[in-house]
Amino acid sequence: MPSQARLGIDLGGTKIAGVVLDHDGTRLAQARIPAPRGEYGATLAAVSGLVLRLEREAGRFCSVGIGMPGSVSPATGLVRNANSHWLIGQPFEADLAARLDRPVRLANDADCLAVSEATDGAGAGARVVWAVILGTGVGSGLALDGRLHPGRNGFAGEWGHGPLPAPRDDERPGPPCYCGRHGCVETWVSGPALAADHARRHGGVPTAEAVVEAARRGDAAARDTLALHLERLGRAAAQVVNVLDPDVIVIGGGLSRLPELIAGLPDAMRPHIFSDTFDTPVRASLHGDDSGVRGAAWLWGPETV
Repeated sequence: MPSQARLGIDLGGTKIAGVVLDHDGTRLAQARIPAPRGEYGATLAAVSGLVLRLEREAGRFCSVGIGMPGSVSPATGLVRNANSHWLIGQPFEADLAARLDRPVRLANDADCLAVSEATDGAGAGARVVWAVILGTGVGSGLALDGRLHPGRNGFAGEWGHGPLPAPRDDERPGPPCYCGRHGCVETWVSGPALAADHARRHGGVPTAEAVVEAARRGDAAARDTLALHLERLGRAAAQVVNVLDPDVIVIGGGLSRLPELIAGLPDAMRPHIFSDTFDTPVRASLHGDDSGVRGAAWLWGPETV
């Protein structure tokens, strides 16, 4: 076979996407299949089967990176914190490596967003890239000098399950979260959280998309919901910025498609930033929905292929 390339897999809740990238990022092959639900063995078989299929199509032997919900514990080697609950407690990395007869690298999907955008996306050339996913869930990842920074315990950037900063009386204890806590950042600034907040305050059973469209038409209630959502997001993001002071903030996920959010976030953060100056750019992810699968491929750095 010709020289080795990088293969990335984005393991989602409903689909599994895969891509093969050449050394310069050129796409050599790609595919998408439905994701099995509720069955660990079926998921393992689907991912390994897709890897082998993509290698055949690309005509290359590949390094393999996997982006997934949750992460792998460095202490046990088992999956933790995954909303695809059938992966929790399983040796997914070791089992995949055994099936594919090579080492694989696994990372959280927000980590893959960070790597993708720091490599050749909206954060390319920046030293410290903080990448945020705002979609069905909320998470973030950190890239330093273009490389993933997982942290000592493998959960750097786990932002969605901290508390909303400076909660007002009407924000306590906050909505229940699947993690068992109340008032997590994810329960306030995700897409479903936006819709749920509108329903609590104004009634109806809206979707986030419907609230945004109504706000754009000038609906006062929807505009009020969107303004409060942005204010909460500013509070939550500023807490991280005060610690990291990143060079750029990259937003991915479904809510990254809202230009109002991207444009308004710097001003929403500014009152909570402990500095006399704050000019950090906030950008939508350049690669959009492809960032996860591209970032998974880039988990293997240039020295490894």
